[in-house]
Amino acid sequence: MQTKPFRIGTRGSPLALAQAHEARDRLMAAHNLPEEMFEIVVLTTKGDRITDRSLAEIGGKGLFTEELEQQLTSGELDFAVHSTKDMPTHLPDGLYLSAYLPREDIRDAVIGRTAPKLIDLPHGATVGSSSLRRQALIRRMRPDINVVTFRGAVETRLRKLEEGQVDATLLALAGLKRLGKVEVLTDILDPDTFPPAPAQGAICIESRIGDTGIDDLLAPINDITTFDTVSCERAFLAALDGSCRTPIGGYAVCEGDLIRFSGLIITPDGRSQHTVTTDGHRRDAAALGTRAGQDVRARAGSAFFDDWR
Repeated sequence: MQTKPFRIGTRGSPLALAQAHEARDRLMAAHNLPEEMFEIVVLTTKGDRITDRSLAEIGGKGLFTEELEQQLTSGELDFAVHSTKDMPTHLPDGLYLSAYLPREDIRDAVIGRTAPKLIDLPHGATVGSSSLRRQALIRRMRPDINVVTFRGAVETRLRKLEEGQVDATLLALAGLKRLGKVEVLTDILDPDTFPPAPAQGAICIESRIGDTGIDDLLAPINDITTFDTVSCERAFLAALDGSCRTPIGGYAVCEGDLIRFSGLIITPDGRSQHTVTTDGHRRDAAALGTRAGQDVRARAGSAFFDDWR
């Protein structure tokens, strides 16, 4: 029986802390442990420090995980809690995603200042988003809209919106729910026409491969349905070499023993896209996602991806 507190790594934004607290609370309930058995360790990542440029410019998703993973590898942390959509598809040697909490809503939310819906914004309106996927999908829907890079924590983006820097912004509905801020949204986008980022709404836990004590600790809070859907979505991303530099959307849904997946790749200007829809057995979730990624890559051709660079 461990007597010293388990050290949980997290970023310091209100949303990241809410996610770390949820993981801690689920572990406390699963093992009947007191709060004192868990220490939440807050680290600032490069992605948190550099907010004046897009993630594509400064290195992609790993910017939100590198510092946490260094301390995981060294043993200073027992595990780390992340937004799964921020995780690179290839992790450092010796680390893996060992558990997923039950997934929240996968959809994107609109927070409009001059109109509630994207379709109703004035001609030439400005929309802020840090996501290349959202930017491309907005341009597909409304080519007249001026899309600008809009980074920072949820609270920072809402403040910029209130100051009038943009007419609207988009945020993950899951984050608004976890922060208790759903009252700010003005519209929710249909995932069939505005597909979310792969793994959006899912909280993951990263730990060391072979640390059986931590594996045993985390096993009771691992949500199998989330594990299967996210495994499929991340395999789709990996097959496409997906990162913050690439506009990719997709989501999986479990129906009994079956899993259904829909995915999309789109050029940053929103003018060209390729979609894929497939289904299969849940036990083959990752292989299904890989095949979907390979299929859409083959149909798109190499020139499609060259244009992104």
